[in-house]
Amino acid sequence: MAEAAKKSGSQQIGGWVGMLVDVGLPWIAFTLVYGFSDHNLKLALIVAISAAGVVALFRLVRRKPIASVIAGFVGVLISAWTAHHTGQAEDAFLPGILLNAVFGVIYLVTILTRYPLFGVLYGAITQTWMAWRDDPVLFRALNRVTIVFAAQVGTRLAIMVPLYLVHNVDALGIAKIALGLPFYAVTLWAAYAVLRGSMPEDKWDEVKENFTHLLRGTKPEVQPEKEQSETK
Repeated sequence: MAEAAKKSGSQQIGGWVGMLVDVGLPWIAFTLVYGFSDHNLKLALIVAISAAGVVALFRLVRRKPIASVIAGFVGVLISAWTAHHTGQAEDAFLPGILLNAVFGVIYLVTILTRYPLFGVLYGAITQTWMAWRDDPVLFRALNRVTIVFAAQVGTRLAIMVPLYLVHNVDALGIAKIALGLPFYAVTLWAAYAVLRGSMPEDKWDEVKENFTHLLRGTKPEVQPEKEQSETK
């Protein structure tokens, strides 16, 4: 069982990494083509959109999860339209900057109002709704995880906004790549460490599985015993 759990965990991680790499490939293509084509914006946008389309088609043919890739493809299209519309290459990064700003506000508001976003999501995924607020240990853990992701967004904005304001497209491309998959992996590790360190062993076993479902966007399976007890 231990080997099966380990294999399942590695497959989940591999799936996350694969999707994040796929989403990041169009931006790698954009940065490389823009830098090596003497700043040919039109060519860079065409290559980025093409790369996003190829990735989506590849995952579709292989019958792999495609929701995140489609979201990434739409994001690339919006970014390309923005840059093409304004004629400014740095505006390809503007939608992403604005999206991070929106998430930053959401994280901040939910933390200040003591309804941290990951707590609300945790309650929705487990269908325990606001019960986590009555558990001081769980509340503190989910609040800290929300702070970790708020710090992730804040770091991105602190780096990307100054580069955008000085029109440094090459640096924006490098930052976009570095703050994508590598930084997200660091954030996941930090969130895991914070969550694990915020609760005792017995509570961790239950929360770990539920939190995994939260990150994957799936619902935990209801045990037969639990279903029977709930119907009595």
